[in-house]
Amino acid sequence: MSSGEQLVKEGMGDGRVIRVEDLSVSYGDDVILQDVTMEVFRGEIVVVAGGSGSGKSTLLRHMVGLSRPSSGRVEINGIDITTASAAELRAVLRGVGVLFQSSGLLSSMTLAENVTLPLSEFTDMPDAFIEAVVRMKLAMVGLEGYEDHFPSELSGGMRKRAGIARAMALDPDILFLDEPFAGLDPITSAGLDLLVKRINQRMGTTMVIVSHELESIFSLAQRIVMLDRGKRGIIAQGDPRALRDESPDPHVRHFFNREIEEKDETGRHGA
Repeated sequence: MSSGEQLVKEGMGDGRVIRVEDLSVSYGDDVILQDVTMEVFRGEIVVVAGGSGSGKSTLLRHMVGLSRPSSGRVEINGIDITTASAAELRAVLRGVGVLFQSSGLLSSMTLAENVTLPLSEFTDMPDAFIEAVVRMKLAMVGLEGYEDHFPSELSGGMRKRAGIARAMALDPDILFLDEPFAGLDPITSAGLDLLVKRINQRMGTTMVIVSHELESIFSLAQRIVMLDRGKRGIIAQGDPRALRDESPDPHVRHFFNREIEEKDETGRHGA
């Protein structure tokens, strides 16, 4: 076992698998996030929510190491991925799966070939074993028999399922999903909710989901972290139903109740 793999195995030792500390993200003079701090615990489903432009996807990109912050740190299983060595970062990524908004599937490859990619990259498994794992992962998301189909031959919901199969190829401890329910009809979205919940319950996978879909938030979220564009950071955390019913913050109430905030003549938000 490499030193990086040992660090990942040891983790933080207190149930935390992700810690974001004082994270700030700026593009020139445009500050997107400022001093964001949050934690995710093993086995949780945490939803990152907020209005358009609040920095949800930006936060996720930094949590999976795709972008470097202006300042602050992101720890996954005790390793600061903003300063990690190549060996440490590879060990961290071995235990992380990501589903992007577009599903991230390569259009020129079949579903089987797409799911094979991480297995070929991170393991030395023989081809026959990889083929068996690919079939199992596609069956897990309800796509048994679709191994030779191309993404263009599938519905939007099926592509999302295929993207989850690829993200789960290496049995990651942590799964990040960026707007997985966007653009789906209510029935398809509800089916995807059940799939995500089943993976979490059966495999104990920690999940961080970026979403603004209220039905999915109430169905899945054990905890919600809510961002606000004006505040450039977190304005509320906790149980989504409690925040909906009890939060004193008008921004939070308006989000959960889908109300339009009124402003008085001075431009201040009304209650």
